[in-house]
Amino acid sequence: MKIKCGLIVSDFDGTLLTTTQTVPNEVREAIASYVSAGGIFAVCTGRMLVSILPQVRALGLKGLVAAYQGTVIADIESGRLIRNGGFAVEDSVEICKTLERRGEAINAYADDVMYTTLPADDKLLTMYEKITGITARHISGPMSDFVAQNKLYCQKIVSVVMPDKKRALYDYLIEELGDRYEVTYSAAVLVEVSPKGDDKGEALRYIAAHYGIPIENTVAIGDNLNDLPMIEAAGVGVAVANGVEEFKKFADDICPSCDEGGVAHVIKKYGFA
Repeated sequence: MKIKCGLIVSDFDGTLLTTTQTVPNEVREAIASYVSAGGIFAVCTGRMLVSILPQVRALGLKGLVAAYQGTVIADIESGRLIRNGGFAVEDSVEICKTLERRGEAINAYADDVMYTTLPADDKLLTMYEKITGITARHISGPMSDFVAQNKLYCQKIVSVVMPDKKRALYDYLIEELGDRYEVTYSAAVLVEVSPKGDDKGEALRYIAAHYGIPIENTVAIGDNLNDLPMIEAAGVGVAVANGVEEFKKFADDICPSCDEGGVAHVIKKYGFA
């Protein structure tokens, strides 16, 4: 089989991964066939690097993986960091204080550690820990003080909120911080702040340049607002059918849902001549 598209980049949760936290066999087979034929398949996720590395290794992927919304790019086999973006300490403190003024709990991600002000028995937190395989470190007192005192180099700062409160928090952060930082959401309960310009679109461009693939010869697949820069940067941007409506209206194409092996459909449609 001949390759038509040189690079396919996929989001992970809600796109490559099903709602039951598995990767369908048809998706695994499609990825393997595409890579064997000479295509490059990469994952770009909001997850921490330490969370996504075991997943992409289990898929047999090699080369680059992008984590933390594209802020971090690493070599899959060695785990070596290729790019490690993040906030200056004073920026992290400002973001935390902005959330604290609203009384929001905070997760601060610093390299391989997730610090949280949520209680250990919080249901949303325990669900997040189970899905990602990451155990949070709990702190007492304001996160802004903890970040400042420990001079944490954070890749992103997140609030975990009930789904019915997500939009209000997102709108608040856009108003307060949107001109200086990337504000997005990536799941039903996550509102996230990351460095300006270090988004999934920039990660896709970096990966394409790394492999010498023209941007017009790339495809990106996602399901949520944090994937928007990626599908806009790619030659073809695809949304899975289970994606949020606000996101899907920007896609060039809609594929079947993550539970229906949507990524396999995209590979077959766009990956091969």
